[in-house]
Amino acid sequence: MSAVTRTLRAAGRADLQEVSAVLARAFFDDPVMAWMIPDEAERRRRLPLFFRAVGRHEHLPYDGVDAILEDGAVRGAAMWKPPGHWKTSGWRTLLSAPAYMRAFGPYLRNGGVVQETMSRLHPHEPHWYLAVVGTDPAAQGGGVGTDLIRSRLEICDRDGVPAYLESSKAANVPYYERFGFKVTREIVVADGPTLWPMWRQPQ
Repeated sequence: MSAVTRTLRAAGRADLQEVSAVLARAFFDDPVMAWMIPDEAERRRRLPLFFRAVGRHEHLPYDGVDAILEDGAVRGAAMWKPPGHWKTSGWRTLLSAPAYMRAFGPYLRNGGVVQETMSRLHPHEPHWYLAVVGTDPAAQGGGVGTDLIRSRLEICDRDGVPAYLESSKAANVPYYERFGFKVTREIVVADGPTLWPMWRQPQ
């Protein structure tokens, strides 16, 4: 039996459809996604559109999408923003609005509440922002997420720059702590889920 060939590389526009499909499967049972789009059938249909919009408008402009491929198929992806760029500019917000409207449809208000809450409490000190990291459920437990996170953290440590993320599951907090992230507070979204912001000093 031949060994699986794993490759980590920057993703481009041509990869976005496959990356979005993988992230949609990875986040299908995520508490924040379930609160934003409570209907399961609608969530299954809309999440690929959401991640495609996020990747195209928020992260690809900064070469901020990493993907892990095994034998040519995407198994996981991470979306980062570099220091000084975590906040979306006004013109980019306008440019991306139609894509988000298509993705959320009648759930657009919920998406806006989550985004506004997270943005209001986002730290302003320069940092790398890990907005999304997910592994296809069929590949979970094989180190895909670990490789994706460590790849950019090596840049953080090389350049002496902190990193930041929000965990949407309490069960994932110990996982991120293994990389040096520490919980800074709790964020409660309206009458919905709790997020755990986590900060990592360069090591």
